[in-house]
Amino acid sequence: METLKTFFEFAEVCERIEKESSSLVITDMVADFLKELEEEELRICPYLLMGKIFPEWMDRELGVGKSLLYNALSRASGRNETELEELLRETGDIGKVAEVAMHRRTQQTLFLGGEEKLTIVEIYKTLEKIAEASGKGSQTTKVRYLEYLFSSSSPKEARYLARLVMGEMRIKVGEGIMRDAIAKAFGKTPEEVERAYMFITDFGEVAIATKKGELDKIGITLFRPVKMMLAQISPDLEEAMKEMGTCAVEWKYDGARVQIHVGNEGVKVFSRRFEDLTKPLVDVVEEIKEVVGVEKAILDGEAVAYDKSGKPKAFQYILRRLRRKYGIEEKKEEIPIHIFLFDCLYVDGESLIDKPLKERRSKLERIVRGGKRISVATQTITGEVSVAEKVYRDALDAGHEGIMLKNLSSPYIPGRRGKHWLKHKPIMETLDLVVVGADWGKGKHAHLLSSFYLACIDENTGELLEVGKVATGPTEDELKELTNILSELIIEQKGTYVKLEPKIVFEVAYEEIQKSPNYPSGYALRFPRFVRVRDDKSPEEADNLSRIEELYRKYQ
Repeated sequence: METLKTFFEFAEVCERIEKESSSLVITDMVADFLKELEEEELRICPYLLMGKIFPEWMDRELGVGKSLLYNALSRASGRNETELEELLRETGDIGKVAEVAMHRRTQQTLFLGGEEKLTIVEIYKTLEKIAEASGKGSQTTKVRYLEYLFSSSSPKEARYLARLVMGEMRIKVGEGIMRDAIAKAFGKTPEEVERAYMFITDFGEVAIATKKGELDKIGITLFRPVKMMLAQISPDLEEAMKEMGTCAVEWKYDGARVQIHVGNEGVKVFSRRFEDLTKPLVDVVEEIKEVVGVEKAILDGEAVAYDKSGKPKAFQYILRRLRRKYGIEEKKEEIPIHIFLFDCLYVDGESLIDKPLKERRSKLERIVRGGKRISVATQTITGEVSVAEKVYRDALDAGHEGIMLKNLSSPYIPGRRGKHWLKHKPIMETLDLVVVGADWGKGKHAHLLSSFYLACIDENTGELLEVGKVATGPTEDELKELTNILSELIIEQKGTYVKLEPKIVFEVAYEEIQKSPNYPSGYALRFPRFVRVRDDKSPEEADNLSRIEELYRKYQ
């Protein structure tokens, strides 16, 4: 009979990992833990160790904010919410707040590690119930479930439970370490594990398949979004063309990346963050059924918003359409959307990602006929810089961002940014960075957050490392909007500085990257400027430290 691990055992593993600084040692510790798990535990523990509850593809959230957590913790510990807030200001760690609060428990409870010694699986199933709670009375239901979990926890368990609920595990286990740990635990290479993960974006399923020796069976699955292939920036068009040779040149649209799945069950549209956009794009979905001439397909493209004159609207407008849950009929008239398709990953049971771009494009053109809201993106095949420059000027004149250069022989590489796809646009270099803190302004801006601390991600540990702060770029209206959004994410305040939950990504332009001992990343941005909020990106998709280092070396 299988013996499932308790959450107390999970917390002890987390504590040991938290005290370790070496990525290699942490990888070994995670691998050793994964080896001991039953299949039911192996499905969920990779994400719990990474500070998540559900895989990205589920598009599912716990729906618990700081106030609900305080309410539940107060009920379980006997501490009032004012005391909890003060503890957070002192420690800056919601996990430590929960741990200290639960020390009012008896020594017997502490020794037992929780009165009921809940298993990891029991904790997870309760968290699922919290996520499922909706409608009238759902807040009360969530609080009661959380109160039960904290009441059944030792202080140590409470530390990691609170962090897990708030998505702040702080034990330096990111995608890179999890990939390597699964490979090490079950005798596969990191590359094999990563490829499978890019297909189904679920480390739990990948871990189980790896343990069973069935990793090679994982492939593209209809209605399970695939990580999208990404592009590198190329500031010099002539140099890029020289490196690329004869290539495909396409307009780079200022829109939202979409992945369309067509099958017997219907049509689904996913965002880059795997959000289900099918409902807000209902008019586009109806046309997809008409213009795609096969039963099953996965297509890659860009959704662009247009005004009445036919000019593309700014990225923010498309978000107003895609985020709409109500009044969709009115919005689809106000903000018409056109989708430009440029790649094809899967057709009628056949995966095409290992096929060259030229072949994938040919397939796309054969199976899709243009419609009012959908068309295949125009492509120019050339090795001439002058031709690429003309396409570039045409794209800018039409109101788009620039151009894409694509290697005709390249496979589709899910989730990776490489030199097979290059983008060229006429702006300063930009980075997508996570907002981790902010300062209240002065004078007339005293009621607004007006400068923002930015961090890149260490791709191996998942840690966020500051690279500077940005105070220029936002308009007055944007500052008000940013303050409204970020005020909900404040977890600590010292003077005019506030520490924020790392939930929001900014696109930031800059003049130069410099070495700097003042920031944990070791680098700083010179003359950073706010460009926009990247609502289409999760913090995990922010630019990583390797990219910062690469850009620094590139321009030295």
